[in-house]
Amino acid sequence: MQDSAADTHDLPVVIIGAGPVGLAAAAHVRERGLTPMVLEAGESAAAAIRTWGHTRLFSPWRYNIDEAARRLLEAGGWQEPDLNVLPTGHELVDGYLVPLAAALHDVIRTDSRVVAVSRDGIDKTRSANRDATPFLVRIARPDGSHEDVHARSVIDASGTWSQPNPLGRSGLPALGEDRAAAQGLITQPLPAINGTERERFAGRHVLVVGAGHSAANTLLDLAELAEDDPETRISWAVRSADVSSTYGGEADDELAARGAIGSRLRTLVESGAVDVHTSFVISGFEATGDRLRVLATGAAGLEDLTVDVLVPATGFRPDLSILSELRLEMDPAVEAPRQLGPLIDPEFHSCGSVEPHGEQVLSHPEPGFYIVGMKSYGRAPTFLLATGYEQVRSIAAALAGDRAAADAVHLDLPETGVCSADLGASCDASDVPQLVTVGGPGPSSSMCC
Repeated sequence: MQDSAADTHDLPVVIIGAGPVGLAAAAHVRERGLTPMVLEAGESAAAAIRTWGHTRLFSPWRYNIDEAARRLLEAGGWQEPDLNVLPTGHELVDGYLVPLAAALHDVIRTDSRVVAVSRDGIDKTRSANRDATPFLVRIARPDGSHEDVHARSVIDASGTWSQPNPLGRSGLPALGEDRAAAQGLITQPLPAINGTERERFAGRHVLVVGAGHSAANTLLDLAELAEDDPETRISWAVRSADVSSTYGGEADDELAARGAIGSRLRTLVESGAVDVHTSFVISGFEATGDRLRVLATGAAGLEDLTVDVLVPATGFRPDLSILSELRLEMDPAVEAPRQLGPLIDPEFHSCGSVEPHGEQVLSHPEPGFYIVGMKSYGRAPTFLLATGYEQVRSIAAALAGDRAAADAVHLDLPETGVCSADLGASCDASDVPQLVTVGGPGPSSSMCC
């Protein structure tokens, strides 16, 4: 254990999570002359992305590389990939994040799951000398042991991938949902339908629930599988009255690959290849042999749909339990930092311009603590990776005392070509990198479900 009496300024900036935003944070912090320490729960950096690595991004390489990370990599002789190519998640990891982790190797600690963040020696109720007291970050190891690490600041970039939204109404798991998942009748999000998990879906009746990009990708993967195995049946359920919001901007989208996803899905639905269930609110699940009976209220009243397997694509939510001893100010609806919440709440801000935001918007009553990346958006629908890169650039500048640079927040993102959302359901919100542009002069960014 470190000496808790050490000067706070000599302690590291602890970054929770070694995904794209966490590693970018480390690069920015290091570039500013501070000492980063990255704590990763998985066995390697980018562990979450590896679980959906078979999925191809709709943003080309040019949008997927943070500028501080690029400078660090190029100093070691790294050669950037073709910037016009669309990488898969695995290619993003192998071509960018693994080299970046190697360049930061001395500051990354894997198999280090953060289970609590507090102030050293004082709890949430203590105010005296709080700002000058180091943070205490408690780590759990795979062998069951624990370790306490002290920090001058903490940046939580742990994401939301490990906490998907439940399928039931009222924000709760539907009756029987946990049991159905344990029996393998409900999968993890973004399964490898045409890869390692093909046999789980081929020739079976599959239900996809959700209305975002993950749902669209899953449905297109299933359609590809059905071309090889026509016995495969595809059903799609959403809580909204129609599925048009999932199509996005199509030809009007400034990212052609993103627009093409919507166009391909529209064609698939209009061809009748997908059995669509709208206004579909799930109330319960029952296992019937090796099949799953889905109980719901639909547009015409009670519905009873029996399928072989269900793929959830209903988004994610943040795990704030590890932060219970910190003084946070969160938006009560979307569970984002309070100043950010109104800018991204899908009920009132479906897809319009979102002001670029940095350290000031992300600050809490707990000085020196920040939530960034996907987790900073809480339950809001769609987070763009570029936003996370600009967040950590601003925070690193503030931690280094460069207030002017911290406040000069710029972000320029291509337009989606649409402003609509499935407000009746949780839109898709994943750790899948979707769009990355940093340092541009544009006044706003666009987001959409």
